[in-house]
Amino acid sequence: MNTNQNVKYGIALLRISLGVMLIAHSVILKYFVFTLAGTAQFFESIGLPGFMAYVVFVFEALGGIALVLGIGTRYAAAAVVPVLIGATWAHSGNGWVFSGANGGWEYPLYLTVLAIAQVLLGEGAFALSHKLTSVANTTGHAQTA
Repeated sequence: MNTNQNVKYGIALLRISLGVMLIAHSVILKYFVFTLAGTAQFFESIGLPGFMAYVVFVFEALGGIALVLGIGTRYAAAAVVPVLIGATWAHSGNGWVFSGANGGWEYPLYLTVLAIAQVLLGEGAFALSHKLTSVANTTGHAQTA
């Protein structure tokens, strides 16, 4: 295995783990544990419009799926950055450590940094976009860079 391949695998590991975490926070936590209505109530309790809970849910879920599959990686990661900055803000009054009462800001900030790194790095190995580009190239359709 060469260094270039190792870098691609490392980027893919970042992409897939970030995507899984976003899916877990949206589908498992917001949908099944807190429910979307409960999440909306929480948003309202911290001064945000309740409907934003649904917007955040969609961004996290779709962004997470796109990242896991490696489709539109940079766009998906960039789209979740504002959501993650908002999560950092929402937890900013709870102290630093996320394992403390109501969760601190360190974990959402860490996820924000990971998403920004993903924007800079791209998709890495095992991305579905590679397969889509290969199919488009072999059928004579538009090429992507």
